[in-house]
Amino acid sequence: MRVMIVDDEPLARLRMQRLLEPLPHIELVAEAENAQQALERYASTKPELLLLDIEMPGKNGIELAQLLAAESPAPAIVFCTAYDAHAIAAFEAKAIAYLLKPVKAQRLTEVLAAATQLNRAQLASLTPATTEPADSERINELELAATQKLELSARQGGGIQRLALDAVHFFYADNKYVTAVYGGGELLLDESLKELEQLFGERLQRVHRNALVVWARVQGMQRITQGRYRVMIEGVTEGPIISRRHLAAFKARLP
Repeated sequence: MRVMIVDDEPLARLRMQRLLEPLPHIELVAEAENAQQALERYASTKPELLLLDIEMPGKNGIELAQLLAAESPAPAIVFCTAYDAHAIAAFEAKAIAYLLKPVKAQRLTEVLAAATQLNRAQLASLTPATTEPADSERINELELAATQKLELSARQGGGIQRLALDAVHFFYADNKYVTAVYGGGELLLDESLKELEQLFGERLQRVHRNALVVWARVQGMQRITQGRYRVMIEGVTEGPIISRRHLAAFKARLP
């Protein structure tokens, strides 16, 4: 796959270049530091996918993606940004993924692997010119399904251990580290709780600033003391505490 990096920060471009180097079937054909430069270099190199920053001088990444959507076929867009506030606009611009900086090598690898499975006809079908507003929600679901595998991976004993989301009971954060609790024990993850929320969306529920539960595992809640509750989770003796801040949202999801 032919790839272009567009980012106004030289160090960010260099880091992304290093992340791409070991990946087979990925050819870095161009780099650009702004939208105008990207348009010029796109015309001569015709990359199939752009790794695109959003906040840049001049036209931002969203505007650039909208311009490139008119190409036939349109390139796939993966936004790489330090801000999570642009996610809705990014998917409205038909991005196939939205990665927060610093981009994790494992997540980038998964996104690029999924992108290579999208043929040109599928990518073209995601452009605004052929998309009716009524279909936008369904297309976003397809985009997310193509780029978000329902599994986690973590370095364990010198190798990579994979863990299906369905096997996880809940996640908790302790200082800088996030742990997945599952039937076989616990697994230390690279992702933050915020990144997990963005990755898996409504499949998870925040119950505390330090805890997320897998909603499919939730059986209800148990009162501990006056005004304090614990999540009842399948296969777990004691689930995480529900903070007062998140109690109303948790109750609203219960049947």
